[in-house]
Amino acid sequence: MSKFFQAVLSGIFFTYFIDFFLLLGIKLNYIDFYEIEIFYNIFFADNQNIYIYLVTSFFIGYLTIYLNAIKTKLFIIGTLFLFSLLSLIQPIGSALGELLFMKKNIILYTDRYSFRGDLYYSGREYIRFYDYDLKKIINLSKKELKQ
Repeated sequence: MSKFFQAVLSGIFFTYFIDFFLLLGIKLNYIDFYEIEIFYNIFFADNQNIYIYLVTSFFIGYLTIYLNAIKTKLFIIGTLFLFSLLSLIQPIGSALGELLFMKKNIILYTDRYSFRGDLYYSGREYIRFYDYDLKKIINLSKKELKQ
């Protein structure tokens, strides 16, 4: 097996674990907090940025296979892994979820109504939204919203 192929596979492997724990923390501390009904596997698949994933995979793959300094490898990969584990801590995971998914004070329109409030999460088919006028969290179908 060539070194390049080993680097790509090991990069994908390590990046997967880093990404898994990062999104697990967001799911537990943000998505579940707002009672957004989405399975983890759908959440994981929908929120992957393929470009960031590939760049990180190649970077970590290069580190694991081509870099000879073992302490440097362990420090960089360990630091990335620890940063992803930080999302499992409630305030950090919640803040990270808000940073990535929440849009504050927006207005959404349907044919009959307008909704003003905070967008908590935009899924495949629906949007989880806190309406300021109704003072409650509602689900809006993406099919009914005007663009």
